[in-house]
Amino acid sequence: MAPISRNPFTAPGEQGRGLWRALAEVAGGALLMLLTQQVLRGRGPSGEVQLLLGAVALALLAVRRRFPTTSLLGISVVVGLLPAAGLPAAMTAYTTAKHLVVPRRRGAVLLASTVLATLSCAAFAPGIGLGSHPFGLALGAVLAASTLMVPGLLGISGGQEERLLRALRERAAAAEAARRLADSESRIHERSRIAAEMHDLVGHRLSLVSLHTGGLEMALQKESPELRDEAALVRRAAAEAMRELREVLGVLGPLGRDTGTDALTDSTGTRSDVEALAEESRSGGIPVDLTWDGPDLNDRAAQVRRAVHRVVRESLTNVHRYAAGARVTVAVTHTDDRVEVLVRNGLPPVAPEAATGLGSGRGLVGLRERVALLGGTLEAGPTPAGGFAVTARIPAQPDPGASLAAAGAPPRESPSEPRSDHSPAGVRRRAVNALSGLLGLMGVGVLMMCGLFLVTQAFPEPDPRNHEPPRIGMSRKMVEEAVYGDNTAVRAAATGREPAHPESVTNCMYSTFPFEDSTPPAEGAGPGESTAAGAGEGRGHLRITRFCFRGDTLATIDRFTVPMVSRTPPWESP
Repeated sequence: MAPISRNPFTAPGEQGRGLWRALAEVAGGALLMLLTQQVLRGRGPSGEVQLLLGAVALALLAVRRRFPTTSLLGISVVVGLLPAAGLPAAMTAYTTAKHLVVPRRRGAVLLASTVLATLSCAAFAPGIGLGSHPFGLALGAVLAASTLMVPGLLGISGGQEERLLRALRERAAAAEAARRLADSESRIHERSRIAAEMHDLVGHRLSLVSLHTGGLEMALQKESPELRDEAALVRRAAAEAMRELREVLGVLGPLGRDTGTDALTDSTGTRSDVEALAEESRSGGIPVDLTWDGPDLNDRAAQVRRAVHRVVRESLTNVHRYAAGARVTVAVTHTDDRVEVLVRNGLPPVAPEAATGLGSGRGLVGLRERVALLGGTLEAGPTPAGGFAVTARIPAQPDPGASLAAAGAPPRESPSEPRSDHSPAGVRRRAVNALSGLLGLMGVGVLMMCGLFLVTQAFPEPDPRNHEPPRIGMSRKMVEEAVYGDNTAVRAAATGREPAHPESVTNCMYSTFPFEDSTPPAEGAGPGESTAAGAGEGRGHLRITRFCFRGDTLATIDRFTVPMVSRTPPWESP
């Protein structure tokens, strides 16, 4: 028994190339994660947490074939925390759904993975910088649908197709094996029949030798006793040869004897024998036209005459069975080199019943084997007119080595046998599979990006800028992030109406944000202005906050109000 493979990078029963394939997949997955992270612009966790989650995702990707369920459930949690792991998760979902055979388990695992990805993203979204819980829920649903559900459904389809093709290949191989077995049985059947014919023919000759030798022995008993002993020796040798022939050829059971009209005689295969076969078919309702070109076959070897007889008889039997009533032409051409037999029939007047079928073809296999043993050829097939034709070309003087060569010829290779993976067809198949996988990953990536774009449009991402109220001592950059920069319209409204600038300030920034702190009112501002600014009242006035800097450090925060320009004409004022 072969040892069970414990390689964590290969599926159960798979052999070879597990480690190198896993390393290549890990390298490709890391590259895809880096590219996705660049497209996502750093969304998600950062620093050590991101590296840890990425390593976990790549490890689960590498062992997904050995542990498909665990890998898919684990990477579904990772993709909820790290959206950049979406493409490795898609590869894991596809492989897992493809290898799981039980439909109920496959559906449960796929559904559980989508739920885990959605819930993990919703639960940890605020903590990893993705946004609020509703935003995380929507983001997790999009990631689960695009990176887990869609590749999983494609994997289910691919697995079913692969299993169907495997079953079809196995069925084709079984049918091919059955056909080979039937052909081999037909050949053995025909060879046994030939052996029985040889037994009858040679046994008949040996019986004649033994009979005449016995008569000679009796005639020489008185006239020449010494010759009588020689005749007795020949008779005993003939009897021994007959016994050995029976032992070698065996008692061949049902095939051991051809009786009745099929018995082997000296006239088998001659013109009179073929005419008798034609007349027998005519009496059965089959119109047969017989033509004979060349001399009779009386002087030819018995195996040649027997082959001619078998070809004509089997062909006429098939006409009776599958084309009853069709007109038949039998043509025998005998030359110095070969004997050609052609049996052709036309369309039957009534189509055969559907249950009749096309026959097993075993009779033709036996005929082809008999003719091949003599060094000839046999062709059989439908004619353009819709009938059937059998053509046998038999050497007139069979080559003794031809039968041995035909008997020892190896069986032809079946075209249905699977080709090696190193063949050009195998290389092309792997290239097509790799290209299909790459295009599938690109499609998943595009689908994931489109989903993220829709989610961010529906849930505006939280402003990453600092919302801490400005205070004295802050840098200019922090203040700009808090107040969204300098407002030029507010600066223009304050020009000529603002308090005096403190000493040693380099520049100021103007905003309308009413941040509250303990900063005293600006010098030069009237009490009413200060009160209005602090209380937020003052109809027709604009509240302005001025931030002045010494170098790059916030030095003062001044609040004041300025009158707003009225858009109402004077004659309409109350």
